[in-house]
Amino acid sequence: MLGFVLRRLVSALGLVFAVSIVSFALIQAPPGDYGDTIKATAMSRGGMGEADAERLAQQTRETLGLNDPLPVQYAKWIGGIVTRGDFGPSFVQNRPAADVISERIWWTLGIALVCHILATVIGCGLGIFAAVNQHRWGDRAATVIAFLGMTIPRFFMALVILYLLAFVWRSPTIGSLFSAPYVFAPWSFAKFLDLAAHVWPIVLIAAFGGLAYNLRVMRGNLLDVLRQPFVEAARAKGLPERKVIMKHAVPNAVHPLVMNQGLIMPYMVSGELEAAIILAIPTIGPLMLQSLLVEDIYVTASIFMLLAVILVIGNFLADVALAALDPRVRQGAFR
Repeated sequence: MLGFVLRRLVSALGLVFAVSIVSFALIQAPPGDYGDTIKATAMSRGGMGEADAERLAQQTRETLGLNDPLPVQYAKWIGGIVTRGDFGPSFVQNRPAADVISERIWWTLGIALVCHILATVIGCGLGIFAAVNQHRWGDRAATVIAFLGMTIPRFFMALVILYLLAFVWRSPTIGSLFSAPYVFAPWSFAKFLDLAAHVWPIVLIAAFGGLAYNLRVMRGNLLDVLRQPFVEAARAKGLPERKVIMKHAVPNAVHPLVMNQGLIMPYMVSGELEAAIILAIPTIGPLMLQSLLVEDIYVTASIFMLLAVILVIGNFLADVALAALDPRVRQGAFR
């Protein structure tokens, strides 16, 4: 087991390194940089002439190291992360990018984790219900839920909810995590309820798609397992149907779900990002969009790499959990 974990850990670190190179290169690929943003701002808001604005942009590029070759910029960025935990500066906010991101990343991960738990528990429960009631009304209803969850775009769901909140319900809980009285208030049950009133659209949108995926996978796997000889043998022994399903069939149907948990968590994070951008909830999504628009490259690259790390960690934990459940996975790692 230790050898399996070490092999997966080494491959995960190599993947993170590769992703950091690709993400940094992609951010730098479009024409322009933060100097162009400074130039445009100086001309539109400061009334500066084009020549003076261009000189200011060149000074900014020289000060921030944007004139350095791309490999040099990447080496400085990744070297600061590895040696000092320094993700570079935020050009816009004039402070470390790590501080800017840390103010929002924990909210993002917390909301995504709640979505992940709800999608897994509810999705697996509905999948079991659908498999047990195959071709009945419960199975058909679950199939409709799965179809809608996997086909409706999350940004479209966010737009519909935004319209309902703004124009139908006239809700005051748009564009923030808390109402004004609770922003600096200590944690309490009332503050938790206020938070839930603000973030429920994100939880609904992100969890719905993951729920649909878990439902389909659990239903299909459980139907296959229920046809296996050992299940028929358990029934022939006179065991209650509930015990046959929950003790013998379900544990043998969860392996693909465990394997895919590493993909579900990043799916929840990406769903949270889309919904948060549409609904203007101050998590990592709007920050990522803003940093892209103003070409705040170190903030953007750090966010992309953190999202990749979440994906890699999720897959690593899923591999370890699957290896713990199934000895064949551990044995296969040494072949």
